[in-house]
Amino acid sequence: MAEPSPTFAAPAQETASVSMREFLLYFLSLGTFGFGGPIALAGYMQRDLVERKRWISKQDYLEGLALAQLAPGPLAAQLAIYLGWVRASVLGATLVAFAFIAPSLVMVLAISALYVAYGGLPWMQGLFYGIGAAVIAIIARSAVKLVKMTLARDWLLWTIFAVSALVTAWTESEIVWVFLLSGVVAMLVRTPFWGSASALALFPAHWLLAGVNGPATIPVLWKILWFFTEAGAFVFGSGLAIVPFLHGGVVNDLHWLDERQFLDAVAVAMITPGPVVITVGFIGYLVAGLAGGLSAALGVFLPCYLFVIIPAPYYRRWARVPQIKSFVDGVTAAATGAIAGAAYVLGRRALIDVPTVVIFAVTLLALARFRKIPEPVIIVAAGVAGLAVRGFPH
Repeated sequence: MAEPSPTFAAPAQETASVSMREFLLYFLSLGTFGFGGPIALAGYMQRDLVERKRWISKQDYLEGLALAQLAPGPLAAQLAIYLGWVRASVLGATLVAFAFIAPSLVMVLAISALYVAYGGLPWMQGLFYGIGAAVIAIIARSAVKLVKMTLARDWLLWTIFAVSALVTAWTESEIVWVFLLSGVVAMLVRTPFWGSASALALFPAHWLLAGVNGPATIPVLWKILWFFTEAGAFVFGSGLAIVPFLHGGVVNDLHWLDERQFLDAVAVAMITPGPVVITVGFIGYLVAGLAGGLSAALGVFLPCYLFVIIPAPYYRRWARVPQIKSFVDGVTAAATGAIAGAAYVLGRRALIDVPTVVIFAVTLLALARFRKIPEPVIIVAAGVAGLAVRGFPH
C-alpha cells in the first residue's frame, strides 16, 4: 500500500496545506493546458493558487511576481519556480520547474520531429503562411499591452523604450548591453546612489543529432547550449522579449535558420501551451535534432531556475531597494521597446502579400474587439486561412 504524499508546511497562517502530489499535478496541468502567454499564466496562478485553493498567500505571490520581473528569463516559468520554492524550498522549485515546462517541451519536440522528418511538411508550411501573419499581430498587441503596463507617463521610460525599439529595428537584433545600460540609466536618473540611504521508431536512426541540415557535431551542441544559456541569462521581460534576441542570433549571426523557419518556430510556441520561450526547443531541434532541442531548453531554463532559487532566501530584504526597482523599470522599458522593434523586423518578412496583410489586420481587430477569445483559437483560424489561400500541396 502506497504511503500518503507528504504535505508541505504552509508559509503563512492563511494558506491551506497541500500534498506534493496535488501541487505538482496543478503545475503539470497548467503546463499542458495553459494557453495565453506569460501574463495569462501568471493570472491563472493567482486565481487558482491564491484565490481558489489558498495554497499560496497573496504576499508570497506578489513577491514572486516581482522577482520574476526583476530577474532575466521567462516570467511565468520563474513565477512558478518561486511558488514551488515557497512551498518546499529547492526540491519544490525543481519539481515544479519540471512539471510546468515538460509538457509543452514534449509537444514542441514532437512537432519539431515531424517538421524535420518530412521536409517541413508542405501542409504545415501552408498553415504557417497564415500563422506567421497572426503571430506578428500578437507580438504587436503584446507590445501595446506592455507599454500600458510599464511606461505610464514616465518620460524617461518612454525615451528608453523608443531608443530600444529603434536599435532593434535598425540592427535587426537584440543587444544585451542596451538592456543593461537602460537599467543603469534609469537607476542613476531616478534613484542616484549619492544622497541615498540605501543602495523515435518513425524516424531514421540518426534522428537524435540530425536537424534540417543533417547530423550535427558535439561542438555545435555546445554552441547551442551556450547561446541559449546566454539568452536565458540576459533577456528580461515577458517570454516574447526573447524573440528579437533569438532572431538576431539564430538568423543573422549564426545562420542556423532562415526567416521562414524562424517564424515557424515562433508560431509553434504560440500554438502550444506553457511558456512562449519553449520555442527554443523547436529551434534547437531544427539545428541538431533531439539533443539540440533538449540542449536549447536546458540552456534557456537553467539560468531562470538559478536566478530564482539562489536569491530567494534573501530576496525580501533587497527587493525594496529603490535603486534595484529603478534598474528593473529601465530594463523592462528596454525589453518592451525590443518587442516593438521585433514586431517591425519580423513583420517585413511575414507580411509579404495581400492575404497576409489581411490576416494580420483581422487578427489585430479580433484581439482588440474580442478579448476573451483565446490566442490559440486565433492562431488556428489564421492557419486554416493560410492553408485555404495556399491550398493543400501534395
